[in-house]
Amino acid sequence: MTTDYGSTRSLSAMFDTRAEADRAVAALMEAGIADAVLTGGENQGYGSVATDPTLAENRDRGFFEQLGDFFFPDEDRYTYAEGLNRGAFLVTVDNIPPDQYERALDILDDEGAVDLDAREAEWRSEGWTNDPMVGSMAAATTTRDEGLPGTVASRTVDRAADALTGDRTYAADRTYAEDDLNRDGKIDIVEERLSIAKREQELGRVRVRSYVKETPVEETVNLREEHVSIERRPVDRAATDADFRDQSVEAREYAEEAVVNKEARVVEEIALKKEQSSRDQVVRDSVRKTEVEVVDERNDSLRGGVLRDEDKI
Repeated sequence: MTTDYGSTRSLSAMFDTRAEADRAVAALMEAGIADAVLTGGENQGYGSVATDPTLAENRDRGFFEQLGDFFFPDEDRYTYAEGLNRGAFLVTVDNIPPDQYERALDILDDEGAVDLDAREAEWRSEGWTNDPMVGSMAAATTTRDEGLPGTVASRTVDRAADALTGDRTYAADRTYAEDDLNRDGKIDIVEERLSIAKREQELGRVRVRSYVKETPVEETVNLREEHVSIERRPVDRAATDADFRDQSVEAREYAEEAVVNKEARVVEEIALKKEQSSRDQVVRDSVRKTEVEVVDERNDSLRGGVLRDEDKI
């Protein structure tokens, strides 16, 4: 599987104080550029770059060779080593995407990166010279940004082209992949694995609300009424003593009226019910994997033409 990482770049900058270097690293991380490494610690025991050739075989080259792992050209390698010996701090930033390169460059410059050319000229005026004992290196991929002369050293690694051709050539006579070789001389094989998790997402809601509403209604009712009337008829007959007594006659009138009575009845029920369904979704993504290409260019004829078991892959 061929994985295209895209073209990435790396930057290196020297700072006079630990505070400036720490601020630069923090600003880079805040900007989302997390591959920033501070080199120099407290500048104790990081090895000297001797100018006396007679001391070349006895000095501690551990840290100096670490600078070679950054693929600096000779002049920058010695200048950085001299700066660290003088108490400076080195910040290196790897794997910078093209769209963040200018941002990273501005951050390092804003936080007080040292003008490397001017500082080197100052040291040379004091009598400092490069170490002449290290063998020549191949042409390095490190370049200086012309807009910031000597301030920040950078290198460009076209990983997209490497993925297509399988060819990686660097300075310092080394053929292993940059940043993949650890200090034990081993290449770590890294493989990403796709893991799918699930989470609930609210799609909306259904709400049923009840309220009371009054609606005018009317009904027609037939009502009866009673009315009393006085009827007088003329008569002609003989009267008796009984006709001369006191008498009274009365009648009551009645009428019907409407009486309203209301009765509440439950006529319908409304309830909410949830039903579950499932569906299959295809998730597509890409994963990265480290692939190793071994090129053995050793001359078997010089070893008697015998391929040893430990040479077989």
